[in-house]
Formats: sequence, structure tokens, C-alpha cells
Amino acid sequence: MATPDERIRALNDGAIDPAREYVLYWMTAARRPRQSWALERAVDLAVELERPLIVLEPLRIGYRWASDRIHRFVIDGMADQAAYFADRAVSYYPYVEPEAGAGKGLLAALAERACAVVTDDWPCFFLPRAQAAAAEQVGVRLEAVDGNGLCPIRRADKAFARAHDFRRFLHRELPDCLERWPRPDPTDEERLVRGALPEDVLARWPMASDALLGGDPDALAALDIDHEVPPIADRGGFEAAQARLEEFVAERIDDYGGRNHPDDETTSTLSPWLHFGHIGTHQVLHAIADREGWSPAEVDPGASGKRTGFWNVSEAAEGFLDQIVTWRELGFNACVHRDDYDRYDSLPDWAKKTLAEHAGDDREGGYDLEQLEAAETDDPLWNAAQRELRETGRMHNYLRMLWGKKILGWAPTPRVAAEWMIALNDRWAVDGRDPNSYSGIFWVLGRYDRAWGPERPIFGKIRYMTSKSARSKLRLNGYLERWSGG
Repeated sequence: MATPDERIRALNDGAIDPAREYVLYWMTAARRPRQSWALERAVDLAVELERPLIVLEPLRIGYRWASDRIHRFVIDGMADQAAYFADRAVSYYPYVEPEAGAGKGLLAALAERACAVVTDDWPCFFLPRAQAAAAEQVGVRLEAVDGNGLCPIRRADKAFARAHDFRRFLHRELPDCLERWPRPDPTDEERLVRGALPEDVLARWPMASDALLGGDPDALAALDIDHEVPPIADRGGFEAAQARLEEFVAERIDDYGGRNHPDDETTSTLSPWLHFGHIGTHQVLHAIADREGWSPAEVDPGASGKRTGFWNVSEAAEGFLDQIVTWRELGFNACVHRDDYDRYDSLPDWAKKTLAEHAGDDREGGYDLEQLEAAETDDPLWNAAQRELRETGRMHNYLRMLWGKKILGWAPTPRVAAEWMIALNDRWAVDGRDPNSYSGIFWVLGRYDRAWGPERPIFGKIRYMTSKSARSKLRLNGYLERWSGG
């Protein structure tokens, strides 16, 4: 079956030109060769037009937070794809910008000979601006294809203020959405025509070197990026993502109900690979379906809005699916419908009001951003969470909430607290700069939440959390030992 029309969005008024040389897929967010709606759309166009397919996967330098950590993770994925596409009738073009601005003109040069250009519909960070600029430069049809979740991100016509309301919307819409799944391997297509990359374009914009793709630290060190944020131990790419998914489903999902206990390490830890599109939600659901013996016909619309019961799978799997579907796709919903999704002013009025009323309250700690970044506070649990973030590029889900609440209590103003959370998260988290980064950060300040009592200093009616409370109800001894910094 073809890519659903509601997942395809024309970014310009250009037409498909069947007389040109190839179809171009500008891969920016769904950086994988499997179960990808965008890649599937590009393959179908190439087959229909009887033209070769070029897959351009670029990596810029000139954006905030570019670092060894982010680059290494993405480049690992490029190496996987280079090996994968080598056996397919696809011309794969991994391009890593050697210096800021060096890649300018590459997309336009390739698009000059393209019948059509397909890209990923990603509503966050700098990509919408980059796509809007490209739409004015590309002389043929430029399509953005949504492969972000189970429900097309533009099916909802508004931003939801509560997770419960969004969950009800999803439970109403998902039975229809689950009737169509992306093909497991879209480039396994005998009708694809082999082609070659334009030599003049390659001469001006050389592909990523074997050294860089192979993990040579000197090649990475030569790039003008933040070298103070080192790569993490986990490898990026669709192969590592699939291995992590299989491990979680086989060994840890039964214990997912205890995910709030940091000692137990029962979370999926898939968020870095989900962020870069090395794996997609359909793949995750497929793995769970195989394990549970489940099919889409088993969903229960009568459970509309409830946290459990809709999927008709085990309790642990229900809990996990609510996180990866409801909460993850809620973040995309905000990015689609709100330009201010990453700004303080996006908070609900009640939250801004109560925070303003307590903005002048005395703060404890007196820490600045540099002290927080270095995990130099008097709170051992907060320091442990920050060290985990710095070393692994991620943070335990429950402690991420506590981490943000403590920053709200320490920062000079609530607005500065939001800025500090974004700065720390987007620099150090592999899964930062993501719709879920911003939904999580602004949840700390009241988004998707309600007013709580009793009213407290600094927090007002914002939900209150403390390290003392966390230590009394969570298993933390092993976690604190691991991240003590000793």
C-alpha cells in the first residue's frame, strides 16, 4: 500500500518533473532504512517515474549544540546505512559538513536534476526553518512525509492541554491509523533503477570519509563542534536501535511497571534512537505485538481515555505503550500547533500566574548554570542525575522530573529555570532538541498539569517534588553509588 495521503505535505507549489534524472530523498529525521514512510514514498515515486533514487543524509555543523556526542551518534547511523544501501539499487550520499556553511548549496545542486524531492516532516528545532528555506529554492515538488508516530501529527486540529484529552483522541483515531503500516523494507524493490551520484556534486561536496564513518576520533576532532561533550558508550544507528529494542522486549518489559525505581533499570532506554529516527514507533509496536501475540484488531475503543485497557496486552506493555504513544505523540502535537512550544510564554495561564506571584520568593542554593552543569550542588541525588546525563547522554525518567523541579527552586526566576533546563538538556542529552524534551521541561512548570495545593514558596500551585520524598519511596542506593562521582 502507498504512503497515506495525510502523511504527505507539499511544502511548495512545484510540480513533479518526470523528465529529470532521479528522485531525491533528503533524509533529515527518519534516519533509517526500515519502516519509514518517507523512504517508502521516495521509493514509490522512483519506481513510478522509472528513475534512480538518491538518498542524501546530511549533517550540519552550524547549529547550536553541535558536539562530538551528537555527531558520533548520527555518524554511526550513517555507517550502518552506507553498508545497508551498498547492496540495494539506491545511491546513498552521507554528507558531514566539514565547517559551518560548507554544505550550503548542496541540496539545491542535487534538486536541479531531481524529478521531485522528498524529506521528513519533523516539527521541531531548526528543521522547519530549513525546510521552509529549501521550499523556496527547490524548483520541483518538495514533499515532507510524516513518520513520527502511529497517528499522523496533523490529524489533530489543535494543541491539547491535557494528556487525558489527547489519549481519548488517540484511542478514537488509532484503530483507523493501524490499518496501514510502513513497509518493513521499502528498498527491497526489484523495480528500482540503479543510478549514480552526480560527479560534479561529489567533487564540490565530498561524501563523509571512511575514517569519519569508521569512528576515527581524529576525524571527529577535526570538525568545528563542541569537543567538551564527548561521545557516549552506546552506538547510534538502526542496527543498535533494533538490538536495544529486542533486548528490552525479551528481558525487561515484564518489569516495566517498576520503571520509577532507578536501581532496577527497567526502562527501554530507546529515546536516543527514537529521537534521531534510527527506529520508529511502528517497529516498536511490531516487536511488542510479536511478543504478546497481538494484532490491531484487538484494541478496545471502549477504554477510551484510560491509561490501561485500550491495547489489550499485558499490564507492563500497556504502561510502556502509553508512554511511547500517548506522551511521546503529545509532544509532537504541541510542536505542530504552537510556534512557542519551547518558550516560557507557552505555559498555561494559571501556571504563569502562580509562578509570577512567587517570582520574588527567596531561593535556596544560589547556584549558577556552570555549577549545575558540573553537578556541584548540595543535593547528592540531583548531582547523581546530572552526572548520569553528562556521561550517558540520558537521564532516568522519574529523576528527570525531579531534576527540573530542583532547578525551578534554585534558579533566580522561573523563566531562567526554563532556560537553564533547556541549556543543560539540549547540550548533554542525546535525545535533547526533541518535542519530548520540551514537553518534559515545560511539564515541570505546569504544562499538561493542574494546580496543586498547598500553595508553596517559589512553586506556588505548581506540582512540588523533593529529593527527600524520592529517597523515601524509590530504590536508589545502587543508583546513587553508580553516580556518586567518587
